[in-house]
Amino acid sequence: MNLTIALLAGDGIGPEVIDQAVKVSDAVSQKFGHNITWKPALMGAVAIDAVGEPYPDETHEICAGSDAVLFGAIGDPRFDNNPSAKVRPEQGLLKMRKALGLFANVRPTFTFPSLVDKSPLKRERIEGTDLIILRELTGGVYFGERGRHNEGNTAFDTMTYHRFEIERLAKKGFEMALKRGKKLCCVDKANVLEASRLWRETVQAMEKDYPEVEVTYEFVDAVAMRLIQWPKGYDVIITANLFGDILTDEASVISGSMGLMPSSSLGESVSLYEPIHGSYPQAAGKDIANPLATVLSAAMLFEDFDLKDEAKAIRDVVNKSLAEGIVTEDLANGAKAYKTSEVGDWLAKNL
Repeated sequence: MNLTIALLAGDGIGPEVIDQAVKVSDAVSQKFGHNITWKPALMGAVAIDAVGEPYPDETHEICAGSDAVLFGAIGDPRFDNNPSAKVRPEQGLLKMRKALGLFANVRPTFTFPSLVDKSPLKRERIEGTDLIILRELTGGVYFGERGRHNEGNTAFDTMTYHRFEIERLAKKGFEMALKRGKKLCCVDKANVLEASRLWRETVQAMEKDYPEVEVTYEFVDAVAMRLIQWPKGYDVIITANLFGDILTDEASVISGSMGLMPSSSLGESVSLYEPIHGSYPQAAGKDIANPLATVLSAAMLFEDFDLKDEAKAIRDVVNKSLAEGIVTEDLANGAKAYKTSEVGDWLAKNL
């Protein structure tokens, strides 16, 4: 198979972890007889510095014309610490999601056999966890009407949802549940929010089309608690943009490190694959960042192109690296810590 993949390294540790995912992707492609054409493009603070925009038109054209997008991370303290900044890296991410129609963020949460005891949670609570949170990505409070009143002393952000936005996300959730444990949980705040009541009634109306799937409805505050108490009770979770943003970061604690969790953002024509961690500017340029979440995001990319053996090969070599202690300092726990680039080299070689 020939694939053209847009490569958005982004900011901070983004370029370093992306380099390792490219190494591994090229190695697995060579092993299985595929060819990848990489198309680098600017995104985030580096794009603002270069052209004044976090998601330039040229970058969009490259992404829209590719088979998939592999993305690192964005963010820079210069903007985080300046509330009056007119242009921010994160605006580029929102613009890209909207422009590419990336409406469904898929974030799996699972445990690694060799790392179960490194999680801050007890082994008996998390061992065997295997769930997916499906977060709506182009609607809700992040895209609703916002502004200031009362001479700037009153601020508002509006959570707005259209039925079709909920339906298309829920459809993905039902389809995933059918291939997994046949359980779907719709997470909302329907006891308070009108937007959540629309979520609940929309999903309820779809239940008849998926009779094999057991559907439950839970409030987001309860799920925030139960994810820590008993994560094995969930299979597929669907939820709104803001709730999903928070719950997925919480769920990453289960694995023991945010540096291990991959994700994808699905669109109608092109999809994006990225680690769930941020740009970690304190580690930028030091060759110490954990690249495994980005590598596993590449595995999700191969999986979505129905290259299941290739995806499995990547996941297997990642598990092998963890079992043999070929890890960066965040997972070393006093043992030898490998550089980001060394981990990437080892993974590519051992494929």
